[in-house]
Amino acid sequence: MSIAPEDASVWAVTAPATGSPLGRGPSLNDQVVEAVRAAIHSGDLAPGELYSAYQIADRLGVSRSPVREALLRLAETGLVRMERNRGFRIVAPAAHDIAEIFAVRLLLEVPASGQAARHQTPELTERLRQELAVMANAASARAVARFMDHDQRFHDHILEASGNHLLAATVRRVRDLTRLLGASTVDRSRSLDDILAEHVPIIDALEAGDASAVEDRMRGHIEHTGRLLVAQAAASSPHPVDADALWAEVVG
Repeated sequence: MSIAPEDASVWAVTAPATGSPLGRGPSLNDQVVEAVRAAIHSGDLAPGELYSAYQIADRLGVSRSPVREALLRLAETGLVRMERNRGFRIVAPAAHDIAEIFAVRLLLEVPASGQAARHQTPELTERLRQELAVMANAASARAVARFMDHDQRFHDHILEASGNHLLAATVRRVRDLTRLLGASTVDRSRSLDDILAEHVPIIDALEAGDASAVEDRMRGHIEHTGRLLVAQAAASSPHPVDADALWAEVVG
């Protein structure tokens, strides 16, 4: 079992929201959770491979206790599967799991985007355009992890602007599962530039205060992503899966 390649940027344990160093701000457990998520998202930890808490602790320079706690939390979300006396594996969600994730996102995130449009301000639009600019730079540099991090921030800004903080937190938890999936369409079903282009119409409609258009464009963006990921998971399934039929059954 090995974790490669060596990448300090992936394995730096800092709080993403504040940049606080290890042991300050968010709890150590929270920071380990975020570091493991980042490593999963970047491909440093690969689905199906067996890893140990010792490896993670050594890479992060922390004790095994917060690593074990972090892994248990991630196991609750379905991102990892613990194997007694052996370690843990990253779980690649099945096509049905992905369809369920996106069904929830469509139910919650689409109306939230409409609410954000009704409450839109120049400050919100500016934040979104700043995120888009960073995403464009990351796409040019082929910095996939950075791109997807700011993609998530883009969506977070809209969710927060909806005014429903419980809804925003719920969608974030659902998106925790999609963090594992976020880079999986890149150079398989679409490019970073393709993903970037899907965000532009959302900002334009939001800036115009057109709630209906924002909802339509957000729905199209989320559904497109979900369908691509379901199709990819179906194609790699050991059992035949009709991706379109599955989507219709789970999402409608």
